[in-house]
Amino acid sequence: MLVVSGTDAPTFSARGPGTPARVWRAHPGWTASTPLTLEGVERLVVLAAHPDDESLGAGGLIASACAAGVQVALVCATNGEGSHPGSPTLSPGELGARREVEASQAAEALGVPMTGLHHLRLPDGGLDGLVEEVTRALVDLVGDGRDCVLVSPWRNDGHPDHEAAGRAAAAAARRTGEDLWEYSVWFWHWSRPDQAPWNLVRPFELERASESAKSKAIAAHRTQVEPLSGLEGDETLLSSELLEHFLSGPEHFVTTPSGECPDDALDDLHREHSDPWGVETRWYEERKRNLVLAVLPRRRFDRVLELGCSTGLLAQSLADRASQVLAVDRSPAALEAARERLANRPEVSVADLDVPTDWPDGALFDLVVVSEVGYFLSPAAIEELAARVATSLAPDGVVVLCHRRHSVDGWVMDADEVHERFARAAVPPLQASYRDRDVEIRVHAHDSGWPDPGA
Repeated sequence: MLVVSGTDAPTFSARGPGTPARVWRAHPGWTASTPLTLEGVERLVVLAAHPDDESLGAGGLIASACAAGVQVALVCATNGEGSHPGSPTLSPGELGARREVEASQAAEALGVPMTGLHHLRLPDGGLDGLVEEVTRALVDLVGDGRDCVLVSPWRNDGHPDHEAAGRAAAAAARRTGEDLWEYSVWFWHWSRPDQAPWNLVRPFELERASESAKSKAIAAHRTQVEPLSGLEGDETLLSSELLEHFLSGPEHFVTTPSGECPDDALDDLHREHSDPWGVETRWYEERKRNLVLAVLPRRRFDRVLELGCSTGLLAQSLADRASQVLAVDRSPAALEAARERLANRPEVSVADLDVPTDWPDGALFDLVVVSEVGYFLSPAAIEELAARVATSLAPDGVVVLCHRRHSVDGWVMDADEVHERFARAAVPPLQASYRDRDVEIRVHAHDSGWPDPGA
């Protein structure tokens, strides 16, 4: 089985020579970092690209979590039917079915109940084109619960499926607000200690019971640790030399806070479609813009901030009612289109800001518009965003929230949840609202920001 990486890993063979485990364990970085613990963790959602990944890279963590009463959900993206493509005895379907059974046996050895095991049954070798599908499955499992950690293969592990799984988990971590711990499988084989990002790697120490459970789980993957038969094409995939990396602790994880995890889905959408939301053609979009403009309590505003401007059509309309407009988004593709649209509007500035982590400097805003972007943030990020808006608002400032009321597949929140989180924040009180079957618009302002009816 050849593994070709999209990163710096060379093409390598699982049966070829690799870096011995003793070389890794002798490196100072092996135990230099502060160990990870399960303190404060109530749930683990663990992703494996193929059955056995989780046992090899995170089996000790899973066993420790189960023993400590932490709820564990284990997700197998594929059944690993491509591990022996030249097998003369088992078809891919037969091999995948056998590996699914082995995954159940390994999960049982680690202490994961069968209700916690989820098989996506996606094609082995095809995860690179299915990142969003895996991301959505993870988001559904994590939901908006707190005190959860996502665990996945590392995005630089060297196997295309592992790296795709890692990207999916990173996107899910970003959308849910949960931190990401990534484990390596093939990196230990093809790489060297001087290539490891030790500043990002933290060990997880294993007690003897967890090591024992992990060894049993690895042994349960018989199609990988034993030959399928004595015939050519049925050889053992995971050699004893390779397994030396995994049979004793500690395990190591690259840890990334949720806010630093990339999620390129919306940028990819803008790159693939010049008008991904149909803002220039759909009546819903035209009507929504007109409603937003109609609910603005004043004819003119001085300084306006639009969060999540996409291609800039609403910013263009807001500029007709304002002296200055700052339109921000975190999608480079969207911003490219917005800059082109607004090139002849000097009163509009466009900025690449990943809010709420990034935030504009300068004077306060007397109008902040949050339109169709809130549900693309995690619950924690929305709360931070509302706090940022509150502190950036002029004394007579106005906040307008506008969101489609239908569910947003692949993300955690809907319009009601976004608007309620703003209502609980320190923004001005709700002064007006519009709601129909498709969209809800809320206007928050102090009395000083509302027009005198006699004016």
